[in-house]
Amino acid sequence: MSNDNPPIDHVVDEGPEHRGVEDNLKSKDTWIRLVFMVVYAVIASVSSFVVSVVVVLGFLAVLFTGERNRQLMVAGETLANYIRELLSYLTYNTDDKPFPFGNDLPVPSDD
Repeated sequence: MSNDNPPIDHVVDEGPEHRGVEDNLKSKDTWIRLVFMVVYAVIASVSSFVVSVVVVLGFLAVLFTGERNRQLMVAGETLANYIRELLSYLTYNTDDKPFPFGNDLPVPSDD
């Protein structure tokens, strides 16, 4: 096969937005993103544990009082929204950094 006729599945670099692996490995932005991703993954783990505590406390509140605890509901919704933002960043669905290095902590909607 000659170089004049590359295989059909050959990918052609179509510009600066299609960087090669070597450029990605040398990119400072790629490595900075990794550092933020590690930090946010740890925060997500801690946040998940805190959500578990809120769930248990919410259940106990209903069990013993028969009513939902409004403060626990707000805390749970805030944590759920925050974890969603963390996961969106970690899965490359957004480049906006969540709290504490970017956006403010999400607030629950007023119902």
